[in-house]
Amino acid sequence: MFFILSKTINFLAMPLVLIFLCWIVARFIRNKKWKRRLLVTGVVVLYVLTNDFITNEVARLWEPPAIAYNQLTKTYKLGILLTGVTKGNKEPADRVYFQRGADRIVHALQLYKKGIIEKILISGGSGMLTERSRPEADEIAEALTLMGVPPEDLIIENKTRNTYESAVAVTSLLQTTYRPSECILITAAYHMPRSIACYKKAGWPCDTFACDFLAHERKYTPDALFIPHAESVVIWTTLMREWAGMVAYKLSGYI
Repeated sequence: MFFILSKTINFLAMPLVLIFLCWIVARFIRNKKWKRRLLVTGVVVLYVLTNDFITNEVARLWEPPAIAYNQLTKTYKLGILLTGVTKGNKEPADRVYFQRGADRIVHALQLYKKGIIEKILISGGSGMLTERSRPEADEIAEALTLMGVPPEDLIIENKTRNTYESAVAVTSLLQTTYRPSECILITAAYHMPRSIACYKKAGWPCDTFACDFLAHERKYTPDALFIPHAESVVIWTTLMREWAGMVAYKLSGYI
């Protein structure tokens, strides 16, 4: 039930959905004062959501900073790599299809190749409401094997559907053989606050390594300050869905 509810909340948290709701209500409401307010609100919110500078500042405030490899002062027995970057229902199904966020896989590979992590645990089944062909952890394991990681250095957890389930399952899997201090969590920067909160709640307060940053370096150019950008709406959608997820997890006692 929570799984379905969380997906519904994510849909309602999409900024374009909220804007269109304002305009749809304005179309049918009879009160002229509120009609005008809703129309103006929709336009103003749309401009804010397409402003690159404002969007970037919000993303910079939310995401943890990037960590250089040479800033990692210790090695880890295990890197915990969260999924959420493949398209499991795309045909033909004879290959792995990546979407935005795949740099977490490359960065996990770099951590492994540099000797910073000894093994990689891939956690995640399917976060889709409908069934997918293969668990995502299996697909990522296939990709990492093609990239040169031996199968014996990969641990697969492919049953969980969300971050909370992942934290509980991974903690249960590792608690007899590893310590939290021997592990580092690898996932998208925008998702890291919720991810590490789940893992701490589950009793596994490990270190973190953020990837796939939405934010970029500050730009004070006219196009960044004034010109609308479609990509900014995508970033706001990602952030608002993540914030909605944080609220849902908090209310459910998951964090």
